[in-house]
Amino acid sequence: MITKFKATNFTVFTDIDITFSPGINIIIGKNGTGKTHLMKAIYAACSLIDKRIDRTFDQKLNGVFMPNSIGRLVHRSKGRNSGSITVYRRNEGEMKDRSISCSLTTLNKTEVKSSGWSEDTRSEAVFIPVKDMLANAPGFRSLFSRKELAYEEIYLDIIDKAFLPVARGKLTPERERLLGILNKAISGKVVEKNETFYLKNRAGELEFALLAEGFRKLGLLYRLIQNETLTRGSILFWDEPEANLNPHLSQTVVRILLELQKTGTQIFIATHDYILLKEFELAAKEENEILYHVLYHNENDVIKHISTPDRDSLSPNAIDETYARILDDEIQKGLRGL
Repeated sequence: MITKFKATNFTVFTDIDITFSPGINIIIGKNGTGKTHLMKAIYAACSLIDKRIDRTFDQKLNGVFMPNSIGRLVHRSKGRNSGSITVYRRNEGEMKDRSISCSLTTLNKTEVKSSGWSEDTRSEAVFIPVKDMLANAPGFRSLFSRKELAYEEIYLDIIDKAFLPVARGKLTPERERLLGILNKAISGKVVEKNETFYLKNRAGELEFALLAEGFRKLGLLYRLIQNETLTRGSILFWDEPEANLNPHLSQTVVRILLELQKTGTQIFIATHDYILLKEFELAAKEENEILYHVLYHNENDVIKHISTPDRDSLSPNAIDETYARILDDEIQKGLRGL
């Protein structure tokens, strides 16, 4: 599990140190406060836990962020020409953190250090981006390997993970329960033929390109559970789960995430959605270990954070503040009509 993230002069962050929950981490904040950058940086580190992956941390950061050059990841400010990030993790039963760090300069020089980061066993890290990619899966991998495409590596990575074969043998009770919830939500199951994904039900098979994007998102989740990419010890990063999803499906998403956390998956989500936050508040129990992280600009325009397990104590909270303002405006409009 990921335990901590530190950054100095990295992208939007000048100096930040965040400790995470082993369960669910919900990241909120206004646009431009670094929610996606935070998750991408940690994901880049997590994708290197498997010793068989022949990439360095700086190479993966470059592929995930896709700057014009690696030095562009240094926080742009007068007199600053270097930055660094460090990600910490700890295996189950261990008492000491492992770490990986990357120092970089505006002259594109990098230095990577690690302490026990990589292992011989596979530890899956999954990043689900805002934009669905399964409808674009046919031929994408071969094209990506042969051509310079303006796509961040997170898109190729999620397609690769979706294409992993379905696990053999009898479903575990946990997987059977999770797939049952999703089967009901999307009215079918997900199958793959010739690099094309389909929703299969009694009416036949419908290719993902013809599905609503919200259903594609849930279909991707179905596939990742089906092929055991999301299992005990895996780490899920999901950027704006609510995007293109009707609010009535938010309850299903929250239910799935809470179940995944109970089975040993650590979860990071970034959201702007009041309904999603409220669904978590209503459904969560103490054993779910939810930690909320607020990223915000202070009076000096420096990004800071507050972490708390109590949603009611979140401050500043742009989501709740906006809904409160809308409610006040509605009341004032009603009073003017009297």
